[in-house]
Parts: sequence; C-alpha cells; structure tokens
Amino acid sequence: MSNHDWNSKIQILQTFNNNSKMLSNNSMGIYFEWNSINSIIVHFKPLNEAFNNSVFSENEGVLINFERDLIDEDDIEYALDVMSVFNKYPQFHISDIKQVNQIKQLVSFLKEEYFNAEASYIMLKTLLKVLLLHLIRYQNDEFLEQDLNQKRVFRFLELMESTFLKETSTDYYANKIGVSSKRLNQILKEKLNLTAKQIIQQRQITESKRALIKGEITTKELAFYLGFNSLSSFSRFFKNNVGISPSTFKAQN
Repeated sequence: MSNHDWNSKIQILQTFNNNSKMLSNNSMGIYFEWNSINSIIVHFKPLNEAFNNSVFSENEGVLINFERDLIDEDDIEYALDVMSVFNKYPQFHISDIKQVNQIKQLVSFLKEEYFNAEASYIMLKTLLKVLLLHLIRYQNDEFLEQDLNQKRVFRFLELMESTFLKETSTDYYANKIGVSSKRLNQILKEKLNLTAKQIIQQRQITESKRALIKGEITTKELAFYLGFNSLSSFSRFFKNNVGISPSTFKAQN
C-alpha cells in the first residue's frame, strides 16, 4: 500500500483541539489524555459522532484517528469488540500503573512507526490492533463493576451491531434483553440520549455511507440489503437523515 493510501486510513495528532480535522465524519477516534504520570483518560469518538467537549483540556495527549476499514479487514468478532468498546462509554479512566505503562508504550510504538519515513501499513495496523485489544480488555474489566442498566445498553449495542440488517424493531431487542420496549428506550435515553430506533437508524446510515463510497453494489441492491422494501423508501430515509440523496452522496464521495 502506498504512503498516500495508508495516510487516508489513519492519522496521529500530537496537538489536538476542536479545530483539528478528522479523516472523515465516519472515522473513529481515540484521544489519550495524559491526566498525570500514573493516570490516563481515554476518550472515544464512535462512528458518526463527535468528541465530547471534555476532551479539550489543558492536559497533553495524543489522538489516534482511523477509518473503519482498518478493523473491517480483520475477523468479525474483533470488529464487533472494537465497536463495543467505542460505544460502552464516551471515556474511561485507567489508573492501574501496569496498564498505564502498557498503553503509553503501545502509543509510543505506534507514533514511532507512523512518523517513520518508511512506515509500514501492516505494522501500523498490527500495532493499532494490539492497542485496541488492550483497551477492550481493560474496559471489560471495568465494565463488570458497572450498573445493570449500563450492561443493558452494552447488550443492546452488541445485539444491534450483529443483527441490525435483519432486525430494526425496538420490540425485538427489548425481548432479547428482557425488558419492555418503553423501559429499553428510557434506559437508552438516560445513557446515550437516543432511543433504540434512533440508534438503529444511525447504524443504517453509517452502513449506507460505507457501501455507497465503496460502490461494490448498486443503490437498489443496498436498499434491499438494509431491509427496505423499495429504492424510493430507502432514498427518502437517506435524504431525511443526511440531507442529500444516495446518488448525490455517492457522486460527491
């Protein structure tokens, strides 16, 4: 892969503020805030979202920003785990000395490779994967201590990521989790400020954009792939959420 190609899939910024440009609106971001010598606050930017304003503090840090393609190229279980770690909490705190040192070392290795004139795409992707796997492990350890509703949110996001192409009904997810649809929406609104339907639609839009940019299937095929009963209904849905038609979006990208 050429230097230009991998630079369009990952970037590392050592100076990060609200004017910094991300790779794309659909890219994923992790900001490591060096809170103290023995403490790191990890901030996440999921797909189609923005960082919380709390990211822009006076502390030093490093931003790692990458396109979803980097995780989709590997196995589906890994991709789902990464999506989960981005959606559990906007941020989490690492204060275990061993974990702090491991994260700092991995970030250092990643920066060293990224700023190397002969940087390897495979090496960058491998180092990023190791870093993400560590974050998944650390966050899962913390997650075990969280409240029941937070676990229900995680369960919903996990189910939704693997089944949203077939299941878009709030009732389906509520039944799987063991609560009423009304209660599920109450929990999601409390934790994520979105209803189940809004989160599912957000995921459909993300998948639509990815497929339109890749151009491997027609817009009509994409509509049926996402569960819409016609091209016109999908086009209306896309335009209502994005502001332009699927064909215009595809032409612009």
